[in-house]
Amino acid sequence: MDNFATLDLIVAEKIGSPKMDNIEEAWRRCRTRLRAELGEDVFTSWFGRLELEAIVKKNVRFTVPTRFLKSWIESHYLDRIRAVLTGELGEISGMSIAVRSSTRSANPAADTQDERRPGVSETRQAKFTTGPLDAEAGGRAASPKNEGAAAREPLAGSPLDRRLTFTTFVHGRSNQLAFSAAQRVAEALPGQAPAFSPLYVHASVGLGKTHLLQAVAHSASARGLRVVYLTAEKFMYSFVAALKAQTAIAFKESLRAIDLLIFDDAQFLQGKSIQNEFCHALNALVDAGRQVIIAADRPPGDLESLEERVRSRLAGGLCVEMSALDEPLRIKILEARIAAARLAHPGFDVSAAVLAYVARAINSNGRDLDGAVNRLLAHTTLTGSALSVESAEIAIRDLIRAREPKRVKIEDIQKLVASHFSVTRADILSSRRTATVVKPRQIAMYLAKTMTLRSLPEIGRRFGGRDHTTVLHAVRKIEGLAQADRALNEELELLKRMLQD
Repeated sequence: MDNFATLDLIVAEKIGSPKMDNIEEAWRRCRTRLRAELGEDVFTSWFGRLELEAIVKKNVRFTVPTRFLKSWIESHYLDRIRAVLTGELGEISGMSIAVRSSTRSANPAADTQDERRPGVSETRQAKFTTGPLDAEAGGRAASPKNEGAAAREPLAGSPLDRRLTFTTFVHGRSNQLAFSAAQRVAEALPGQAPAFSPLYVHASVGLGKTHLLQAVAHSASARGLRVVYLTAEKFMYSFVAALKAQTAIAFKESLRAIDLLIFDDAQFLQGKSIQNEFCHALNALVDAGRQVIIAADRPPGDLESLEERVRSRLAGGLCVEMSALDEPLRIKILEARIAAARLAHPGFDVSAAVLAYVARAINSNGRDLDGAVNRLLAHTTLTGSALSVESAEIAIRDLIRAREPKRVKIEDIQKLVASHFSVTRADILSSRRTATVVKPRQIAMYLAKTMTLRSLPEIGRRFGGRDHTTVLHAVRKIEGLAQADRALNEELELLKRMLQD
């Protein structure tokens, strides 16, 4: 008997009731499958806030917090969700997605209150755009009240933080080139040809990409340039909204009429039609002599989710990396944060010994340094005692992390495996199915899945355009063989060590 058999007489079962325990477990397995198939980045972006709310007989009802998520999932992933649900529960009659804000409260004022960005007052959010912004400029879907306004203003920028300026940006050896390039862009006068366009800045999380981009937006706007700062999520929402409102032409025209486009989080850009529009806009702006700045968490060549022509266009500009913060820069950041905190708490004092300890102990990113200053301030104000190295160690214990392992690239895996098994990289990428090639190919796919953050479809594309199911089969096969074959397991561990050295 399938899992739905007991639901035939049930009008609607809410998640959390005893009868729905098996359904909850099935949905958890579905989420695990979706995460494995789509990759962590895509899953977190589009499925992290998708909730299974109820089942009416064999009709499944989901909820999401925004209209944009509802539209995107319905357009791109509904069939995939149905497929994994059917695999777990058997045939289903229908699926629907509702917006949670419209189902949790009958009070429109309460809904409006809930949808505001928590913890950030409107006076602290500078909003840059070619036209007025609505209350949902941060990338969430506009409320029905503002949907018409959004259609009339096809292009609206993402909100800016007034504190993120060049004055508050702390620079050093690891980010000096990016800082200098950003200043050069910001100092350009209206009508002046850009020194380099596009400017592409990449760095890991928390190293100051967004701060630098927003500093450019503030400075360039003050010089009279028409500036739009967009995150990938906001761009995708605006494009989809323009298509629905039949204002796509106005959207394209407004995007091409600006002087400076600043585009953040390019790694989250999804969808063929949206990538095409982004590529067209990028080409139009660059060819017209306009300035474009783009930021992502990896170099253009590693953005496997983007089409080759988009990656090629991005790589054709000036690519600058903001590398990990070195110790002198971490000390400068800590000193700046402590000085800012001292304005509100004059008694907050950190000795040179404590400062040096924190800078050595936290080597990950600037956000952790901010967290360390907050913990030190809390310790001082709540306990009333002076900070020592020992008390600082206790205060920031949760922020101290082991050194991050080396980032492994799929190309490095392919080259090493090919050399180890005396085949060529071209053999691994080819369609040959001889035993001497199939096994190294499967091992390389297994290592790519276990040692990188790339999704199964991305790995398949990097292995000669193979389907994600081929990659999944290879990963499972090598895992099974390694459990039964000790020699193979040791060989895999050797390859992993060689890749990490």
